[in-house]
Amino acid sequence: MLRQIVPKNARSKRALEKKEPHVVENPKTTLILRGTSCSQIVQLALADIHSLKRPSCIKFTKKNDIHPFEDVSSIEFFSEKNDASLLIFGHNSKKRPHCLTLIRTHAYKILDMLELYLDPESFRTLNQFKNAKCAVGLKPMITFSGTLFDSPTSNAYTLAKSVFLDLFKGHDATSIDVEGLQYMIHISAEEEVDGQPPPQIKFRIYLIRTKRSGQKLPRVEVEEMGPRMDFRVGRVREAEESVMREALKKPKQLEPKTKKNIETDIMGDKIGRIHLGKQDLSTLQTRKMKGLKRGRNDIDEDNATTLVEGDDETSPKRERLEQLEA
Repeated sequence: MLRQIVPKNARSKRALEKKEPHVVENPKTTLILRGTSCSQIVQLALADIHSLKRPSCIKFTKKNDIHPFEDVSSIEFFSEKNDASLLIFGHNSKKRPHCLTLIRTHAYKILDMLELYLDPESFRTLNQFKNAKCAVGLKPMITFSGTLFDSPTSNAYTLAKSVFLDLFKGHDATSIDVEGLQYMIHISAEEEVDGQPPPQIKFRIYLIRTKRSGQKLPRVEVEEMGPRMDFRVGRVREAEESVMREALKKPKQLEPKTKKNIETDIMGDKIGRIHLGKQDLSTLQTRKMKGLKRGRNDIDEDNATTLVEGDDETSPKRERLEQLEA
């Protein structure tokens, strides 16, 4: 049996309620960890990712003896302890130099993992680009270039696309202010060639500049902001089909409600069908006219017809009728 945690006070109860599933989830928190052996290049890369992900990011600086592909217990512990569904683990070894492991979890259990080896020759940090930086907490525009990211079969590049979208998605927004579009993340990969190693994943970030063009629409230019990273794909652990289906399930409250008796014809016009009950026209209020008013004789005839058979001659109704006739 699973151990059920019973809150002892109001504070622990609020903490448990915060971790429970919600109809509209909060932005995903990213946890950054480092291994026992971590090169300076990997540490700079982790610091730059932390700067881009603020404020929904937590960075640990202590060394952790973790091997994600061999033992996932530590990763799952850190995920549940910090309520983080995205993790980035950096380490360095002779067999896997300058390695960044991107990890996603579902219900604090490992969903999938992807290893990326950073190229130290082409790596440039955020501070090496001497220009202005974007504000904290803004949503970026993300573009992908390369047919490998749109492959119909699942591979390391389609997984990298999914993980990067989750990593830099941020909070959900119903409307976007144009002033908030300050930077763009461009991820590209060349075509795959037979007999050659898999192509690198090139990670670039550009500032968006709007300048006067003499017309109604401004002229848009981009300027590299950094960091600049080139990755080689390493080990991959894909999610199980049943677990991924459970992770992608949407609550019923967010599903669009179907509207009955509404159709669209071939011209694109919306047609609705309305079902009405039987109408009682006797209670219908018509327009009042002076010519339609009943006279005194009509009223006397109506009163006379209200007499019921069996009434005697001395009844009040008979006396009233005789008075009217007189």
